[in-house]
Amino acid sequence: MSKFSYLGVLAFILFGTVWLEIVLQARVLRKLKRLVLTITPVVILYVIWDYYAITNNHWFFDETKVTGIILFGFLPIEELLFFIIVPIAALLSFEAVRSIKQEVAGDEK
Repeated sequence: MSKFSYLGVLAFILFGTVWLEIVLQARVLRKLKRLVLTITPVVILYVIWDYYAITNNHWFFDETKVTGIILFGFLPIEELLFFIIVPIAALLSFEAVRSIKQEVAGDEK
């Protein structure tokens, strides 16, 4: 069961914030273009960073904590999901606060 530890943390992060979309109408998932434009640079930058760090033995992933599904020959799927889920959670939190405070974002003026 410990091989799903990383996925468990990601599920906790996602379920801890996804309700903001529904309850506080954060509108993150409804603005797909903004979401993709936010996540894409994060994914690209950190996949490159991970590639460098892993191939140069700067860090590794505990094989007992990940599923063993490896992408691109070096990246555990959990790590890629981290690069997607954490920015979504941050956006949901930001947009929920903005919704409560009824503030307008720079591109909505």
